[in-house]
Amino acid sequence: MENELIKLGIETFKLALYLGLPTLLTGMFLGLAVSIFQATTQINEMTLSFIPKIIGVIVVMVLTMPWMLNLTIDFTERIFNYIPQFVQ
Repeated sequence: MENELIKLGIETFKLALYLGLPTLLTGMFLGLAVSIFQATTQINEMTLSFIPKIIGVIVVMVLTMPWMLNLTIDFTERIFNYIPQFVQ
């Protein structure tokens, strides 16, 4: 019983990592690219760094949304199937 709860907790953290990683990596790489561009051209515009990151994150979220939804649905179904075991 306790081992199953620990496995469920680990699986929950893995799911959160899988769901957040594509958008976080996109934001990080786009931020790095914009920073390099700003450093080479010496443009110091604060809004220049936010707009590409926002657009990139939105595009990645739209493209990965079916995959994210399938992961979340599968996880939710497993949780609902575990409920009778945890109630006993």
